[in-house]
Amino acid sequence: MLPTDWAYGGWPKSGEIDIIEHVGYDQNKVHITVHTEAYNHSKGTQKGKTKVVETASTEFHLYRVDWTPYAVRGYIDDQQVFEFINEGKEFESWPFDKKFHLLMNIAVGGNWGGAEGVDPSVYPQTMEIDYVRVYEMIAK
Repeated sequence: MLPTDWAYGGWPKSGEIDIIEHVGYDQNKVHITVHTEAYNHSKGTQKGKTKVVETASTEFHLYRVDWTPYAVRGYIDDQQVFEFINEGKEFESWPFDKKFHLLMNIAVGGNWGGAEGVDPSVYPQTMEIDYVRVYEMIAK
């Protein structure tokens, strides 16, 4: 998920929530991560968790993020894997008070996905998604 309006500035200042990341050369590792100005891989302070999912590329799984004003919690097949609690600090730590949108893509290359090179013989590739649901939290 990426910020719709980038209110706090470019990446990572306005934040990013990765409901699922999966790198082709590491087939069974699934990552759930948040990126902020204070917490990101460029500084070595990234907040995220990794879980081995043996059938990540061959079967459907349920990937979920519950995003509230208090925390971002990530789940794989209804098992909580990740929690990032709002520390109550400025936007550098918690930019997740603005509108975000979903982004589903197959990214190729880059400094992470391309770290072991890209094998052109694997193309074409597809990403198959059974469904996407979005729920709005009702404030009381």
